[in-house]
Amino acid sequence: MTIRALRRDGLDTLLADPAVSHVLSVLKGDGEETRIVGGSVRDALLGQVGADIDLATTLLPQDVMRRATAASLKAIPTGIEHGTVTILADGRAFEVTTLREDVETDGRHAVVRFGRDFARDAERRDFTINALSLSRDGVLHDTTGGEADLHGGRVRFIGDAATRIREDALRILRFFRFHARYGIGAPDKDGLRAATDAGTALDGLSRERVRSELLKLLDAPGVIAAVLEMRKAGLLSRIIGTEGYLDRLERALSASANDASPLEPVARLATLAVDSNADAERLRWALRLSNEEHACLQAYAAARRAIERLPVIAATDVVRLVATQDLESLGLAIAVLDDHYKKLIDPEARSVLQQFIDGNRSVPVFPLSGSDLVAAGIPPGRSVGQGLAAGRSLWLKRGCQSGQEERALLLDHAVTIARSKA
Repeated sequence: MTIRALRRDGLDTLLADPAVSHVLSVLKGDGEETRIVGGSVRDALLGQVGADIDLATTLLPQDVMRRATAASLKAIPTGIEHGTVTILADGRAFEVTTLREDVETDGRHAVVRFGRDFARDAERRDFTINALSLSRDGVLHDTTGGEADLHGGRVRFIGDAATRIREDALRILRFFRFHARYGIGAPDKDGLRAATDAGTALDGLSRERVRSELLKLLDAPGVIAAVLEMRKAGLLSRIIGTEGYLDRLERALSASANDASPLEPVARLATLAVDSNADAERLRWALRLSNEEHACLQAYAAARRAIERLPVIAATDVVRLVATQDLESLGLAIAVLDDHYKKLIDPEARSVLQQFIDGNRSVPVFPLSGSDLVAAGIPPGRSVGQGLAAGRSLWLKRGCQSGQEERALLLDHAVTIARSKA
């Protein structure tokens, strides 16, 4: 039964790209062959245009560089020891890799030698849908059954799944990530079994590689089902240190379904794995997150705590929350609240929050600064900070009002407290 229609005209579109045609032309002839390989061929069959276009060739790396230079194209030896040269054409980068054969693998690194057999090179790849290649004459080459698997929504390891995973344990995560993006129905049984059995191998991977793969997985359309399978297999807790809050992630995706901008992967990670600041700290080191990514998780955790301290959430509470919390994190935290907390938020409060999120209402800003107290006669020092803290506390208590009268009232209160502390 046909499950997914494939588009052969997508291959024609790929080959008709002027930059692609130019590079293939430069590398042709003298008994050598170069093909488009991997993801760009897969995506073309789905009617999609991939950002990266990779090429495989029988040419040795030095010959690739020589031909590119002779054609006035810039050639960069980005991984020449592994056979990869990057060619720049029409402002775009094309990775050209000499055909390879594995000699030895240890689960993280592979020892390879150059070859001339496209079929053997395809056998080195992870999944059948990533092993397709397209030659300059428009012929689709498929030696592993990748076209049929793409057609049926199957993500299947090439050859023995356990062997492929032993070659590189990151393929455990890639299996779930590719299924979340291209799979239909349940994951391939052999692949799932092999991934489950090899779970301890994830511990030996660099945290940076795990982070990259996990964020890509979280950004895939079938992330909920894929993460559920990972949890059942005992793999999710190995990566994020918890069984995860899958219901929260599902609610977050549902709430953002109609947004112009999809929910960012790090925000998805927050809803899945963060309940407190301790979770944010753990993930920071477990996944080697950037400072910006870590700050996103912290802001989400802070918003959750601020919400959960309130017995009810009225419109005035929303204003105070917006004034003290990151607005995006606050909206996300409210969107994923469970039924108990949802009952505590009245319709008016939700309306006010949406006004802030849509930009129809300005985020309240505390109207005083230290210079205001100094100008009022408070000498610089600790008492200025204490006065500002008192003024801010009153501002929040009064609902973050604005205007000159409100500012004058706050300043008078702050100055009074500061003088009492001096």
